[in-house]
Amino acid sequence: MYKNLKDYIDKLESAGELVRISALVSTHEEIAEITDREVKREGGGRALLFENTGTEFPVLTNMMGSSRRMAMALGVERLEEIGERINSLLGDALSPKVTLMDKLRMLPLLADVAKWFPKNVSGRGECQQVVWQGDEASLERLPLLHSWEYDGGAFVTLPMVNTVDADTGIRNVGMYRMQRFDAHTTGMHWHVHKTGARHYETYKRRGERMPVVVTLGGDPVYTYCATAPMPDNMDEYLLAGFLRRKPVKLVKALTCDIRIPSDCDFVIEGYVDTMEQKAVEGDFGDHTGFYSLKDLYPRFHITAITHRKGAIYPATVVGVPPQEDAYISEATEKIFLAPIRLAIQPEIEDLWMPVEGTSHNIAVLSISKRYEAQAAKVAQAMWGAGQMMFNKYMLILPAGESIRSYDYLGKMLRRADVRRNIVRTEGVLDVLDHATATCGVGGKLAFDLTSVDVQQGVEPVRLPEQYMACGGIGSCDDSLAQEYAILILFAQEGNYADVDVAMYLQQNNIAGIKYVALFDAAASAAMSHSDLLWLAAANTDPRRDVNALECDALLFDARSKKPGVGAAPKRFPNVVTSSAEIIAKVDARWSEYGLGEFVSSPSLRYRTLRLSNKAEW
Repeated sequence: MYKNLKDYIDKLESAGELVRISALVSTHEEIAEITDREVKREGGGRALLFENTGTEFPVLTNMMGSSRRMAMALGVERLEEIGERINSLLGDALSPKVTLMDKLRMLPLLADVAKWFPKNVSGRGECQQVVWQGDEASLERLPLLHSWEYDGGAFVTLPMVNTVDADTGIRNVGMYRMQRFDAHTTGMHWHVHKTGARHYETYKRRGERMPVVVTLGGDPVYTYCATAPMPDNMDEYLLAGFLRRKPVKLVKALTCDIRIPSDCDFVIEGYVDTMEQKAVEGDFGDHTGFYSLKDLYPRFHITAITHRKGAIYPATVVGVPPQEDAYISEATEKIFLAPIRLAIQPEIEDLWMPVEGTSHNIAVLSISKRYEAQAAKVAQAMWGAGQMMFNKYMLILPAGESIRSYDYLGKMLRRADVRRNIVRTEGVLDVLDHATATCGVGGKLAFDLTSVDVQQGVEPVRLPEQYMACGGIGSCDDSLAQEYAILILFAQEGNYADVDVAMYLQQNNIAGIKYVALFDAAASAAMSHSDLLWLAAANTDPRRDVNALECDALLFDARSKKPGVGAAPKRFPNVVTSSAEIIAKVDARWSEYGLGEFVSSPSLRYRTLRLSNKAEW
């Protein structure tokens, strides 16, 4: 594996996976806009090393923003290799041991496992070669990114937040964004469902300050492990040791007893005063493609900053998909499929989280079906398992076909019974889900497609030669109608009130449609089908926005939800885009960056979706 982040950068560069940008660039929107253009190239583009940021340190972005770079970060040729390793390990560990020789054959396996455990070492690590304390320990010296137009400030976006359970002493490493409030404090954006928040509540109950140590950089496997859906009370550095095939060496922080990887690039030490009033944090252009709006979160106080000599500052940019996090999620699908089979549902054959679902909103599974209602059991179990509790839409298919094909999924949905092949419930949703009226709680919907025959005949679809605007609907896209029985409708300009879809279908003499997706008029402007799927998943709560029409079609109301109207949320965020000024600046400077063929700003397309000139409607 890698000795440090620089070692990984060297490997990326030698593989043609990195571009060095020597021109002076600003951390205020410019780096994010350049990165957004690069990651949306086919295949995720290249990693970008900004060598001149106006600070002491270069910035690395998009370092895991492709399938190839994600595999390189984890030290494999193919991500599937890790899943195969886990399958082999679990098979060896769980197979019956009948004879003495069977048991003796386990000794090499046990010896290998022992090598993965993190190892405490004495003295200082490379991450502590340079020490800043007191006024010198200023966040203003680090190149934190202000990524999007309406962000509330600059943020640390790839932090590995190390905390310890006050009752058990068990460590957790999570990734929670950190907004810089001033030179010596940040927000600590851990949601109520996260382990860091549970640790915080433990310290608060005891009336104690909570020590926190934030690390950045080092072996890129650490960054991945901080995002991984590890079970509570499982050490992320153990997973890192497994992936690296060698232990993580941990040194003690300078101002508390928390231990951290010795080869990181930066260490930010401090504490959260659990008796202190929470601070307003946000807004922030998030991985959902929308702003997560202002809310109250704990304040992190910095006591020291250390770094290695020649440190490189890693950052990620999140926003409208695809972004770097899509490739991190792809790795998680493949790494954690074997544990899911073992601990949750052995009948699951494959799992896919499409990029349009921004990690949680859409999940596609295939199962080995043996009995009726098995898909319903699988859906309920997955909705109660770890981060899968945030899922809104699930498709469950029979094993045997590749589930990573929209054509196959569309044909299966075309043949589904939209009244009988559906599982509905309510439960936990991501705190960042903006469509639900109750924060963190909403509807869930699964399609049981396990009994659908993709070869069976279908009812023909009837469409008019010319569409009549009526019922508050201005236009439609019928390109998916004949093949998949999906009709895409757009409300009339400025119409966020009720529309009459049934009237529209009747007046236009439309028949045979099974799925109707309704969007704002603005979504009709240059939106791809991928964009519309992202919007549909993000802007709907299945319990409120998915309803059956009398014609046996399912209506998905994916319009923006005007605050205060009916059962709409009290607040509704804007889509994440760059400012017009920064788009023009990057256009004008493009040749200076050395990135080759010009790429126009993705924000130009998404700015048509904006509802106001601020982070929320």
